[in-house]
Amino acid sequence: MTGIPFPIEQGHVRAFARALGEDADVVPPTFPIAFAQFDPDWGLRMRPGAPWNGSGAGPGESSGGGGGLHAEQEFEYFRPIRVGETLTARKREGRTWSKTGGRGVLNFAERHVDFFDADEELVARSTTVSVTVTPKTDDTPEAGR
Repeated sequence: MTGIPFPIEQGHVRAFARALGEDADVVPPTFPIAFAQFDPDWGLRMRPGAPWNGSGAGPGESSGGGGGLHAEQEFEYFRPIRVGETLTARKREGRTWSKTGGRGVLNFAERHVDFFDADEELVARSTTVSVTVTPKTDDTPEAGR
């Protein structure tokens, strides 16, 4: 099974930890999000000559992508991540569900990134939940019905 290599480099870990105000000799618990720097398809990764998410017409406006709200982020560990190893990141879709709210229908989508070591053992998992809103119309049922 293929995936995206994610090298756990001491300098990257140190810079990430310092940005959080944490001990630079330990891999911080949220470090797997740094995988984005190695994913050529990551929507928030800057690309020379291409508009960047954040370079839209105004604050908070995206110049592309699906929009929505980053609602939740969770990291699950099966063993510690070690400096010097290279993990393989594999992305996959998770559950989807909807809930009717006062402004319309809230559409939730879960995405996972699983991180495997050289022995194909699962080391960590990142789960993200995003929300988009389908605006309320006259025929949208009221919340709680």
